[in-house]
Amino acid sequence: QVQLAESGGGLVQAGGSLRLSCTASPRTGSADAMGWFRQAPGKEREFVAAINWAKVLYYRDSVEGRFTISRDNAKATVELQMNNLKPEDAAVYYCTAGRFGSRRATPSRNPEAWRYWGQGTQVTVSS
Repeated sequence: QVQLAESGGGLVQAGGSLRLSCTASPRTGSADAMGWFRQAPGKEREFVAAINWAKVLYYRDSVEGRFTISRDNAKATVELQMNNLKPEDAAVYYCTAGRFGSRRATPSRNPEAWRYWGQGTQVTVSS
C-alpha cells in the first residue's frame, strides 16, 4: 500500500507564495502520474495540476501561469510551487498518484480515477 505525505501548507496573504511537497512511501515506481487536487468547504474536489512520468505538465486554467508542478521520479516526490495566491485558491490540497495505462498517458482530471491519496494540507489565503 502506497502512502502519500504532504507538507508545506499554511497561511499566506494574497499575492504570496507557498510550496507544497509530497513524498510517496514506498516509492510509487509504478505510478504513471502524480498530481494535486484541492477541496474547499462545500465544494467538490477539483483538479489542480498533474505530471506524468515523462514530465508532461497539466494545469487547471485558473492556476496556469501561477502554479508549477514538478516531480522527481527517483525520489518519488512531487511538488507544487504556488505563486500569486488568491483567496479563491484556499482549500485543502491533496497529493495523489495513479496509473493511466502508460507513463506517457494524459492523467485524468476526475478524482475518482486516481488510486492513492494523501491526507491533505490546508492552504489559507487572506485577502
